[in-house]
Amino acid sequence: MTNMTEQLIKITQQVNDFENKYHREPASVQLLIVSKNQPIEKIAKAFEAGQHAFGESYLQEALPKVAALPAIEWHFIGPLQSNKTRKIAEHFSWVHSVDSEKIATRLNEQRPPHLPPLNVCIQVNVSEEATKSGLKISEIASLANICMQLPHLRLRGLMTIPRPSHDFAKQREEFHKLLVLWQALRKQYFSLDTLSMGMSNDFEAAIAEGSTLVRIGHAFWEE
Repeated sequence: MTNMTEQLIKITQQVNDFENKYHREPASVQLLIVSKNQPIEKIAKAFEAGQHAFGESYLQEALPKVAALPAIEWHFIGPLQSNKTRKIAEHFSWVHSVDSEKIATRLNEQRPPHLPPLNVCIQVNVSEEATKSGLKISEIASLANICMQLPHLRLRGLMTIPRPSHDFAKQREEFHKLLVLWQALRKQYFSLDTLSMGMSNDFEAAIAEGSTLVRIGHAFWEE
């Protein structure tokens, strides 16, 4: 068994344990491995070990990886700039960081027609940090309505990166804000199935609060 296989088994088992601990349905939380700063060779080994979804934050770093490993499901999880939307629309399956009508419209217009709709999540700034991307909770319904009207996008859910904290109760409190918003939108008619929240340092709290997708970086790569 390779180290990469062992790491994947270890992280998957942790996710499964937290699902069980917090009475989540088995296999209800998807694992997204964050591969920024990792070489193509290591990503290829993780893919061979059975991990199929990877997240990148920087377009220029990501493009050679996407070209080298086209069988991977690539997720863009970093801040979005208008001058980067065309390449992202052309080369990624998911975008987790949509935070404006302008960005959503550009991704829709630039998605190649031969590809399936681009899966998108709206980024929510639940901690309302001035230095962080994402919309305020009060602004989400309007952008969700816009995204639902764009034929080359498929609105899947919400994403957040809350203020870092080592306090487990505080972590849960921040994630709970997004869970409540997600549940409210679903009641309105939005067919959302994705809560993208939780990273290496807080994914237990995220799973406890309903996350359906955790974005794991250094907890996977550090052996």
